[in-house]
Amino acid sequence: MNVLWVIAHPDQRSLSAALADDGVAALKAAGHAVEVSDLYAMKWNPVVEAGDFGHDPGERLLVGEVSKRAYAAGALSADIRAEQDKLRWADTLVVQFPLWWMGPPAILKGWFDRVFVNGFAFGVGDPATGRTLRYGDGGLAGKRALAVTTIGAREASFGPRGIHGELHDVLFGLLHGIFWYTGMEVLPPVAVYGADRATAADFATAAGRLRRVLAALPEAAPIRYRHQDGGDYDDDLVLRAHVAPGQSGLGAHYA
Repeated sequence: MNVLWVIAHPDQRSLSAALADDGVAALKAAGHAVEVSDLYAMKWNPVVEAGDFGHDPGERLLVGEVSKRAYAAGALSADIRAEQDKLRWADTLVVQFPLWWMGPPAILKGWFDRVFVNGFAFGVGDPATGRTLRYGDGGLAGKRALAVTTIGAREASFGPRGIHGELHDVLFGLLHGIFWYTGMEVLPPVAVYGADRATAADFATAAGRLRRVLAALPEAAPIRYRHQDGGDYDDDLVLRAHVAPGQSGLGAHYA
């Protein structure tokens, strides 16, 4: 595999950094090629601005339209193009982050905002039908994605009756709304709980579990979300009446 590992943690001495180092080493030892984007170490700029697209700052910035035009013209800023090159090369994306306020740190959200531009990761049309490809298809179709997150809370509190909500629901925006939306197969996330209290023994357990997940990446079964164009949705992208009857909410979008 060619793996792009994106990590978003401000401390190189953190549990996140240690797990990333161990995971990358395990992948390389197994013969896989790995590129790492350490966003804090890179001092990644998470803010979308006119300069990303060579756009006149005095004119209105319609991000979707302007970014698509800049991508087609090869006019995106150099840092964005470098990350897109890594994504083209990779067949597997690993995104690692601490869970802050029920989502990834702002620097990682900004990586998606700036790198996954219109025309590259989304906004790609089907030449045969003219439909926009998304949710199971799109600019990153054919790749696999894995989220690895460290969480301070106890595991039970992210369970089906936990106060924080079930983890797959908490991460639905990332797993379904970014990974699946752009066409990537989404693997079940890896969560390490009690991260702020982790001991050396806890790290060894978490690292061993992550290594097992990484070893199985090529054959692991992805989460079974519904395809936009698989017949389950109408033209308004609403589930047809006969699909998951009586169900609503996020669970209805699992096949």
